[in-house]
Formats: sequence, structure tokens, C-alpha cells
Amino acid sequence: MGGFFASCLKEDCVFDLFFGTDYHSHLGTRRAGMAVFGRDGFNRAIHNIENSPFRTKFDKDVEEMEGNMGIGAISDYEPQPLIVRSHHGTFAIVTVGRINNMNSLLDDLLVRPGNQFMEMSGGDINATELVAALINEKDNIVDGLLHAQEVIDGSMTILLLTPKGIYLSRDRYGRTPLVIGKKDEGYCASFEAFAYLNLGYEDYRELGPGEIAVMTPEGVTTLSEPGKKMKICTFLWVYYGYPASSYEGVSVEGMRTRCGSLLARRDGMTKNEIDAVAGVPDSGTAHAVGYANESGVPFSRPFIKYTPTWPRSFMPTMQTKRDLIAKMKLIPVHELIDHKRLLLIDDSIVRGTQLRETTEFLYHSGAREVHVRPACPPIMFGCKYINFSRSTSEMELIARRIIAREEGGDVERSVLTDYANPDSDRYKKMLDGICREMGFTSLKFNRLDDMLEAVGIDRENLCTYCWNGEE
Repeated sequence: MGGFFASCLKEDCVFDLFFGTDYHSHLGTRRAGMAVFGRDGFNRAIHNIENSPFRTKFDKDVEEMEGNMGIGAISDYEPQPLIVRSHHGTFAIVTVGRINNMNSLLDDLLVRPGNQFMEMSGGDINATELVAALINEKDNIVDGLLHAQEVIDGSMTILLLTPKGIYLSRDRYGRTPLVIGKKDEGYCASFEAFAYLNLGYEDYRELGPGEIAVMTPEGVTTLSEPGKKMKICTFLWVYYGYPASSYEGVSVEGMRTRCGSLLARRDGMTKNEIDAVAGVPDSGTAHAVGYANESGVPFSRPFIKYTPTWPRSFMPTMQTKRDLIAKMKLIPVHELIDHKRLLLIDDSIVRGTQLRETTEFLYHSGAREVHVRPACPPIMFGCKYINFSRSTSEMELIARRIIAREEGGDVERSVLTDYANPDSDRYKKMLDGICREMGFTSLKFNRLDDMLEAVGIDRENLCTYCWNGEE
């Protein structure tokens, strides 16, 4: 995943750029960077943030940078922004997304004279550098952005800083957001809508799917109209999004509360069956509040997330270490656990490792029962669009492992579709298998139709690929 922020002001933008980018720290783990354009041209800083927060790494750079236009990024993979000198002139570029056809695009570019690419430390090509090369294939920047969006299989939102303004290009089907804020001094662009509120900006508008615009201190002008088809990622509301944010006018915290309420309405657990409803912090909390309000069962916080020295749930990048850190963060409140029948809501079950350890943690702390209610359906397919999981194989997904066990190996898409149907016998077998493997007292997933109702926008505009394989 990753996040971005950009600012165009009639005055120096570095303060806004610094804090606006920092507000995206929950979306990335490895690299962060800022680039500005001012009297002395372009200035850029990139740092590794695996072991230190963004503000610590960039506080000295902020004192040295100056400029009225800038872009910043938090990234899981690529060092960025990159500064590129091309026939379009010099520009800085930031991207967020995923390219599935990286190798074929590279092969096409490398057979043409003048193209070369630097390898990153892991031997991969920087996806942002590849996007810049695609843009440079065309005679002007707008045609280059349209070309990149057309040939990339996956999803890619692009910010491009030039001396004349910042080009904004939302991914072709709007799978990730791009929102614009406005204040008297100018404009900003952001992945997360909340990131600019404390900086004095007000909501201005959101770019549509595939829309290209240019942002200057004087305004935001559309250069290529948005497409009619949208497929924004539903998982943004369920998990990724910061609670104070909103996408397409729908509040993240509000959606999660409604989601929990609908889950309770269908589930029907009462005070006679459970003593308290709890959410796995942080993203499960609002879901649990919604469930508690609807069911009348008290909301409780049987464990507290310790964040002063581990502020980001994604650190570190190695999966086994991330699982260990996730466990170490949760501090038990034994009075709220001992002899209690708990209903626990997490945003999702992906691999199952962390939630299994959380459940064991509650049992060891004295819980009598742990009933688990994930806020979204079983994840059946690895995401092809925004890198929300580092899974290298769909067999890392616990739902797929249980299905393979039930079916004796790989299965056809039609069989997976049957397992995704909450009214089918295969679905019930899958749930029983997950429940046994995870050690839950009981398990019920949220239904796709209820989850989409909680979002409340046209279902045709929502991507549900990871749950039902539909693009």
C-alpha cells in the first residue's frame, strides 16, 4: 500500500507537505520522501522509516527545504518521489498502486533505444520509475498519463510535480481515492481526506476515476474527464482507512459502526449468551461499537493497544516479526477478561495467524469463551490492485487453505464461488474448518450484502474482488 500528499500554495508549502505526508504513516512501512519546487529548482529527501517515524527522519530536511509546490509519499516498497529529467522537462513523481504486468512492460520499453532502469536493493525495478518511463513515451504529459493508465494492468494513481503545477491522475477505475482540499493560500491533494483538515484546508472535491487534473496555487483544472466506471476498494472502509477519513462522501468510522450494527442484527447474540463485545484495536473497535449498540450487549476493551513505541500496525516488514509485534502490542485488562464470554470483532481474517494468537491470548488471560465475528466475508482471492496483503500465494489465505483441505487440492473458480456463497453447504464446511483451526468458540463472518449496505453507495462502484473474485 502507500499514501501521498501534495500542496500548491502562494507561499511556502513545506510545513503543510511535511505534516500532510506524515498523516499517511499508517499506510506504509519502509520508505518515505518529499520533493519540492522553489526558487532553486527541485529539492528532494528520501528516508528509510522502518525503525523511526516519519517526523523524526524528516525534521532536519524541513528546515532546509523551501518551495511553494511539493509532493510527498509513504511507501511499502519503492523509494520515492523520483526526480526525472526528460523531454517533458524535469519533474518529480509519486505513485500508489500495483502493476501486474511489470515484466511485459519492461520488455517492451527495453527494446527501444534510450531506456534503462535502476534496480532496487531487492533486485526489483522501482514501479514509479517504470511509470515515469511510460509517461515519457508520449509527446506531452497528459497523453503520457493517459498512456500509462491504459497499459498498466492493475491500478496506479500518479502525482507529477512540474515547475508549472502538479498533475494529478487518479487510477483508471478509482480503486484508490484522490481528494482535494482548498484554503485561501492554495490547494492540496491527498489520499486521506482527514490529512489536510488540521492544516486549514476545507473539502473541495474528489477526482473521478481516471480523471487527470493540474493543480496550481490558483486552482484545479481538469485536463481529462473522469470515466463512468468506478471500482473503489471496499476494504478501505473495512480496514485500511483512517477512522477520521471518508471516501466518496462516506465516513470510514460511520461505515464501520453501521457494519457492526448489521452484523449484530443478523447474528442475534444476546446478553444471555455473551457478556461483552470487544473490537481488535484499532480497526475493529468501531465495528464492535456498532454491534454493541445494536445488540444491547455492553462494549468492553479487554485489551489495550500499546502504541507509543509501536505506532504503526504494519511494522516491521517481515511477516513473522509483524505477527510478534501485533501480539506484543496488546496489553490485557484481566478484570474484563477473566471468566467472561467475549464476542470479538476484527476487521477481517487474512492468514489467521494474528487472530489465532489474539484468541489464545484471551483464553490464557482467563476468558471462558471467545466468539469471533469478522467485519467482512472470508477473503478468497489475493488483491490484484492495491497490495493490501503481502501474500505471495493465495494458499496463504486461511479460507483457501481450508478449501484445499476439504477438496483435496486446487479447485476451479465455480467451486470457489460456491464456497463464497453464505447459504451453501460448502460455505458452512469452510466456516467449521476455520473455527476449529483457529480455536474459536464460534465463528460467523459478515455477509457481503450487509457489508456493502453499510457503505451505502452504488454496489456497482465497489470492488469486491478479494471476497468473490468479481472485477
